[in-house]
Amino acid sequence: MQAYFDLDADLALIQGRKVTIIGYGNQGRPQALNLRDSGVPVAIGLPPQSAGRARAMEDGFEVMTAAEAAAEADVVMMLAPDEDQARIYGEIEPHLRQGAALAFAHGLNIHFKLIEPRPDLDVVLVAPKGPGTALRQLYLDGKGMITLIAIAQDSSGSAQALALSYAAALGSGRAGILPSSFAEECEADLFNEQAVLWGAIPELILAGYETLTEAGFSPEIAYFECVSEVKLISDLIYERGIAGMREAISNTAEFGALMGGTRIIDQDTRTEMRRILREVRSGHFVEQLMKDAAAGYPRLKSSRAKAATHPIEEVGMRLRALNDRA
Repeated sequence: MQAYFDLDADLALIQGRKVTIIGYGNQGRPQALNLRDSGVPVAIGLPPQSAGRARAMEDGFEVMTAAEAAAEADVVMMLAPDEDQARIYGEIEPHLRQGAALAFAHGLNIHFKLIEPRPDLDVVLVAPKGPGTALRQLYLDGKGMITLIAIAQDSSGSAQALALSYAAALGSGRAGILPSSFAEECEADLFNEQAVLWGAIPELILAGYETLTEAGFSPEIAYFECVSEVKLISDLIYERGIAGMREAISNTAEFGALMGGTRIIDQDTRTEMRRILREVRSGHFVEQLMKDAAAGYPRLKSSRAKAATHPIEEVGMRLRALNDRA
């Protein structure tokens, strides 16, 4: 595995560029703060009606429209929602400086050609592998978050050096900067979101909770067993790996995993995972995402409303309130 660290990056390269961050949400704010703390001049591009404008100005950043901010930038980092980025690029493209760099934290719009950048632009990926809140806290703690970099266009001949410099300014050179590609980062991330992390794991939790409560177990006990202990296994796997996690649990729990795990994650599950990956790679998922976005997110809004009314949410609020009393 190839990895780059602070010694491999020239921090002065990004410090000598003016960076515009488009968006001020989960990734936008932490990246902007980390860059500024690393000595990088940063401006924020947001629409006039954006709720993030007040917070960005409170944090001391210059805030302009995306087009205005892009016109002054050497590097534009696109951190608006994926489904808005093609429209935003259309707005800023006439204002981008010749030979500027266009950066992304997710490969979707470039890989699936929703954005086709001008040929004079460097196009790079700098993708921290975790939430923005953790990116910021790790930086403040003197640590860093592993980050992927990739190059889609290298018009200047120094796009990789720029991507390394940007990642180092985020603090990622302290942990490791790994080379990838727009396709690899995008397809793996979309697959993981659907088949493992945000799709499968919550559904598995809900199914376990419903199985116990339908059998007469109290909602509180079902919640503890199917929700609260998820953090335990997550922390153990993160710290020790899957094999190390199994060494840390009781023989009873480990034998139970042996008896039950492959009955839930069976060949049918693996077949469905492969189907999901095919849908991701073919562009079918992105097509469905864009259709829902264009229609005002009816499927997404329906899913959110359904999740908010599930009985597990009320139980969770009660138990979290007990924890807050401690």
